[in-house]
Amino acid sequence: MTPSSHAPAPARNTRISGVGRLLVVVYGILALAATGRTAVQIIERFDQAPVAFTLSGLSALVYIVATISLVARGNGWYRVAWAAISFELIGVLVIGTITLVAPDLLGAGTGSPFGRTSTVWTVYGAGYLFVPLVLPILGLWYLAKHRPASVPLDDAA
Repeated sequence: MTPSSHAPAPARNTRISGVGRLLVVVYGILALAATGRTAVQIIERFDQAPVAFTLSGLSALVYIVATISLVARGNGWYRVAWAAISFELIGVLVIGTITLVAPDLLGAGTGSPFGRTSTVWTVYGAGYLFVPLVLPILGLWYLAKHRPASVPLDDAA
């Protein structure tokens, strides 16, 4: 008996299909943008707003982890994605509010979304067309809708 050449392919365990692929692409772009912005800010003018630039670095790290965890398979990565994207949402809300209420608290000029000392999360990501505000909401929604079968409903969040 010879193996059938028409045997079905094994099922792939992945969250990145359709909208998931778009999320991964946008997260990857933000990871590159935030990393590049942070590198320039730290190299050229770290002394002007060290707190803001450190937060820019943190946002870059969060975007990198979110991108990787959305692509990677397994329950552990699913949980990492939840943690990273939840942290991202909290970060954009907190930093966005701080830059509106006390614009110079993180450094002079950090209240302007297009300023030389702003972060990715300044004014809720206004300098990035509010993508940093909308993306984690979409990401969390997507993760909730594409939960791996072995992750219980009450254990994923």
